[in-house]
Amino acid sequence: MQAWEVTVSSVLRALGAEGIKRRFLMFAALATLIPSVSTAVLSYVQNRRALTQRIAEALRAASSQGAREVDLWMKERLYDVRVFASSYEVSENLDRARPGRAGVAVRRLGDYLSSVKERFVDYQALIVVDRNAVAVASSAAGSARAVELPADWVAQARSRDAIVGQVYWDSTAGRPLMTLGVPVSTSDGRFLGALAAKLDLTPVAASLASFAAEPSGMLYLVTGAGELVVSSAGADRALMSRRIGGRTLERLTREGRGPVEYGNHEARDVLGALAPIRRLDWAVVAEIPADEAYAQIARLRTLTLVTVLLLLVVIGGLAYLLGLTVVLPLGRLARGARQVAGGDLTVALPVVGGGEAAYVTEVFNHMVTRLKQGREELERLSRTDGLTGLPNRRHLMETLEKEARRAQRNARPFALLMIDVDHFKRYNDAFGHLAGDDVLKRVADALQGTVRTADYAARYGGEEFIALLPETPLDSALEVAERIRTRMAEEEFGTNGSRVTLSIGLGEFPTDGATPEAVIAAADGALYRAKEHGRNCVVTTRTLLTPVQVEGTPLEPPSAPPTVSPKTGAGPTAPDVKPPAQATGRKRKPQ
Repeated sequence: MQAWEVTVSSVLRALGAEGIKRRFLMFAALATLIPSVSTAVLSYVQNRRALTQRIAEALRAASSQGAREVDLWMKERLYDVRVFASSYEVSENLDRARPGRAGVAVRRLGDYLSSVKERFVDYQALIVVDRNAVAVASSAAGSARAVELPADWVAQARSRDAIVGQVYWDSTAGRPLMTLGVPVSTSDGRFLGALAAKLDLTPVAASLASFAAEPSGMLYLVTGAGELVVSSAGADRALMSRRIGGRTLERLTREGRGPVEYGNHEARDVLGALAPIRRLDWAVVAEIPADEAYAQIARLRTLTLVTVLLLLVVIGGLAYLLGLTVVLPLGRLARGARQVAGGDLTVALPVVGGGEAAYVTEVFNHMVTRLKQGREELERLSRTDGLTGLPNRRHLMETLEKEARRAQRNARPFALLMIDVDHFKRYNDAFGHLAGDDVLKRVADALQGTVRTADYAARYGGEEFIALLPETPLDSALEVAERIRTRMAEEEFGTNGSRVTLSIGLGEFPTDGATPEAVIAAADGALYRAKEHGRNCVVTTRTLLTPVQVEGTPLEPPSAPPTVSPKTGAGPTAPDVKPPAQATGRKRKPQ
């Protein structure tokens, strides 16, 4: 049994039902996650790359178109100013005018500038200055006559044929303005001064708005130093106080083909691209918020995550159900194995479905059946005498204990018959042990054929037998004993008509003893007196019966043990047999 328990423990470890289920789920998770996540990552990278390229193209297109539009607008304004400056009214009157003195030339200059200003709304004011940058005439009055030209305006006028001044916010007009000028010379090339125009940059904002990359995209006009001038959303004083950082501007200039991610003046992460304006040291920057630019990627990432989780749940559920088809039979096998290891061999597992699990279940049930049969056989052998088939002494004592408790509980007696074969040793010596075994079997058959179904017969040891008669008083037991003795006395053994007799001693519980051992001792004493009084008789603990001789049957076997010739089949002959010696103390029972 210990080896079986070790085997069952090994089976339990091998089954590992919960471990198998976890492995199924782990495999399903890995089988789902590895391809799904790999595909999702590759898809994310490819989509982000494609989206980034598309955003870069959109930003480059927007910034380039904005830069071209601003450049074209600036070209037109510069052309207008050149046309204004090339007029005879400007050069002749500027040559005649004197600074600080109101004269005909100054008035005529003023009238000319005013008439031009009325026809071109992009100019806030037109101002003529002399070579010392002193205003001579203007289309506006008061402080609007003041104009600030760069310190090198003369050099710009002579080298570039144009003067680009600073950009500023005009609080009076509420607009961003820019100073743009051209030189004024006589017909013989003598430098007289310049015609400066205060250019309104508000139209540039409206032009940039038509080229914004996305609904949330922005275009900015920036100076070479990174100062913001106007945007596609309009122009305001606060915007002109902001600027793009030097490093960001450098990255935008260097990486003109691709979008640059940076934090803009509003501290928002954006993607931007820059396109320079050839006529000015300026540029147009197109921006789009990074979160909005990659909103599609974020949605794709969320959708991919939801899809992966959904696949994980679905495939994990299928794997769980598949695992159950394997784990449930294994679980039943594990529980059955634990029951068997605990000694319960009544386990019979249901065989469900087919395949290996059903086969293993059938093998397990067959194994348990064989174990149960083996245990029953062992139990039968442990309580049964192998020769006679009667219960053995150990089972007898257990039965006597139970019957004694039942008799005490019900206050009903039971009788005990102690039976011994007369001269059994002499018979064994005369006819051999096989003949002696046959005698013992015949005695067992006689007992089983005589006692009631409720009675109990067992082999006590050697040639001694015990019969237990529940709820039977001594007088009734005496009749049963006499029937047993008579039946055996009438039996013939072998071909020579040999007879075997029995001596029987009777005891009663609880009269002759309060314990099974005491009753056995009392019956054994009665058996001893039966031997002393000639054998082949029944003796109780209270009465001595005179030996009864069966008609035509000697009470004693021949005086000498017979010998049998295997060849001739001669009859028995034997020498005299001495009576057995008596032991000291308790007398030894005669054979």
